[in-house]
Amino acid sequence: MWYLCGGWAVDAWLGGQTRSHADVDIAVFQDDQRAIFDHLGDWQLIGHDNHVADDSIEPWDGRRLDLPAHIHARSDDGFTLEVLLNERSGRDWIFSREPRITLPLRRCVRQSSWGLSTVVPEVILFYKANPPAWRDGLPPDLRPHDELDLLALLPNLTEEQRSWIWEAISLLRPGHPWLGPLSD
Repeated sequence: MWYLCGGWAVDAWLGGQTRSHADVDIAVFQDDQRAIFDHLGDWQLIGHDNHVADDSIEPWDGRRLDLPAHIHARSDDGFTLEVLLNERSGRDWIFSREPRITLPLRRCVRQSSWGLSTVVPEVILFYKANPPAWRDGLPPDLRPHDELDLLALLPNLTEEQRSWIWEAISLLRPGHPWLGPLSD
């Protein structure tokens, strides 16, 4: 299974394109990575995890990638896809390898107005609030396009969604700059 995520998922929830995008992001679970390798075998695939630098151009040979991990995929016609590998346990999605931050899988993905299985807004924003530099323990580097996505989705979040995001972010990053806007 794969799910639309990232900036295009924001647009799918809002019903139209809100900004330009460099690629299409999809989420899959770590145990489905071999299916990605088999299905996209004709694409240029580069797997990134703690064993391969993010700036590598070395082709992915299908080896099991360790979390946190992602795969850059480029088709012959130049279409670019980023596959973000995620963790699950039973019927729960585990976020940022932190067992205290979970949601039942049935709450994490819904069909958007575009007819695609799409990661729900609170999950999208959780990952955008925790860019790779933070996940690797480095100082924060919030990306401008993630800030735009927060501002676009914020007015449409339910109280339950805001509460979950606020609690999840505050567990990992108690001083995160998004906590204020999420609590307003």
